[in-house]
Amino acid sequence: MRITVDAEVDAAYVQIADDVQDGEAVEQVVVDRPGRGDVVLDFDAAGHLLGVEVVGATGLLRGSVLAAADRI
Repeated sequence: MRITVDAEVDAAYVQIADDVQDGEAVEQVVVDRPGRGDVVLDFDAAGHLLGVEVVGATGLLRGSVLAAADRI
């Protein structure tokens, strides 16, 4: 598992599966957190969870998680 953060767009990604390829996520389920951001679950064609995108990361994730994440 790897967590990356892009501070310019205030987004983070928790990659659960190893080696996720471009286009491998074929289904996204959006969880709206009104006034805070969105959480997007990425699934592959077999229904396996690949990762979680957090839009509005500073409002949804603890500072310690963001501090430990890799910067992109």
